[in-house]
Amino acid sequence: MFVLNRFHRAAPLLAQVSVPTTSATKTAQLHTTNALSKEDYYKTLGVDKKADAKSIKKAYFQLAKKYHPDVNKTKEAQTKFQEISEAYEVLSDDTKRQEYDAYGSGGGPTGAGRAGGAGGGFHYHGNVDVNEIFRRAFGGGAGGGGMGGFNFDNFAQSTFGHSAAQEMVMDISFEEAVRGATKNVSVNVVEDCLKCHGTQVEPGFKKTSCPYCNGTGAISQRLQGGFFYQTTCNRCRGSGHYNKNPCQECEGEGQTVQRRQVSFNVPAGTNNGDSLKFQVGKNQVFVRFNVAPSLKFRREKDDIHSDVEISLAQAVLGGTVKVPGISGDTYVHIPAGTGSHTKMRLTGKGVKRLHSIGHGDQYMHIKVTVPKYLTAEQKAIMLAWAATEKLKDGTIKGLDTVEEKKKKSEKVEKKTEDNPAEKEEKVENEEPKVDETSETPEKKAAES
Repeated sequence: MFVLNRFHRAAPLLAQVSVPTTSATKTAQLHTTNALSKEDYYKTLGVDKKADAKSIKKAYFQLAKKYHPDVNKTKEAQTKFQEISEAYEVLSDDTKRQEYDAYGSGGGPTGAGRAGGAGGGFHYHGNVDVNEIFRRAFGGGAGGGGMGGFNFDNFAQSTFGHSAAQEMVMDISFEEAVRGATKNVSVNVVEDCLKCHGTQVEPGFKKTSCPYCNGTGAISQRLQGGFFYQTTCNRCRGSGHYNKNPCQECEGEGQTVQRRQVSFNVPAGTNNGDSLKFQVGKNQVFVRFNVAPSLKFRREKDDIHSDVEISLAQAVLGGTVKVPGISGDTYVHIPAGTGSHTKMRLTGKGVKRLHSIGHGDQYMHIKVTVPKYLTAEQKAIMLAWAATEKLKDGTIKGLDTVEEKKKKSEKVEKKTEDNPAEKEEKVENEEPKVDETSETPEKKAAES
């Protein structure tokens, strides 16, 4: 956003135009530029002869934005700005435009005329003040001299379909968006001048009645032929007051750009790209939120999704697991036999609905954590447990299958048969077994 400074108004050039004198016509003066006196006003603004008032105003704005002396400091731009202002002065006024269309640029060197009696007429006579034309069209520089303080960007929004407002982008975290937060921000706003409080006058002074129009706000000019032509006073801008001592702080504008510290609430449930409008004095401010992604959660409208890891034992035996949520941690029951990628829903644990009551849901995506390294004890337990499983296909590392066990047993028996000495040695080392059921002499003596 930029604010234009004041510029010194260009003095209109005076061209003497003579009309052939008859009984009904006399000589009149036209204050205009020499170049424009022979040009087509429609061509100057770049519009069609059937263009409506809105199109003419928009064309004038685009050209004024390009050739405004506060933007373009060249002498050619100053002349061009004078020309387009004169063209707009005629084409924006229905009466003058009808006169111009009737007599046109081809009807004489003036390019504008008006019927005034039988067989004759008089030509448009007026002091073309570019500042006054611009102020009446767009309201720029009201109350002060020149057109300082006019903002082309704000004008483009307010005149062609949008209200003038300031928009800014604010970065917020995922948690601030879903839970809500209070934020502070500094914004530039246009407010009444702190020195003159909007009066436009230096403190201690007052506006006086305009000496050029005697406080009427208009100046009447008598034209040859007995006609009177009334224009807005170019000194007081039609206010009837003259500001001899403009406020030095705001240069007579009555308003200044001020920095304000504003505090506002981010609604819970705000999503990425959402905008918030709030009022700061006389200004509307729009804040568009850029929500940072979360490392824990994924959001889909009012629902959130999160990954939850459980151990192998929890997956097999069941249990409980602590699940982080946007409003705090929750302990959730895990049924026995829960597999990886199981999806569980926590009703009402999602994001607060922004435009209705209630909350969304939270969805847990289960991931079973498989240990990569085991202790000797853990491995033995796993092998013992694996021995009880009946596998349809495949094998378990460290655990023999039924076929492998049978092959090992056959291999041991075959090795024994092939080595009789080893078998005899094994028999000799064995202690003789006593038949406890047979009767011995000692046992008989004891019984008798």
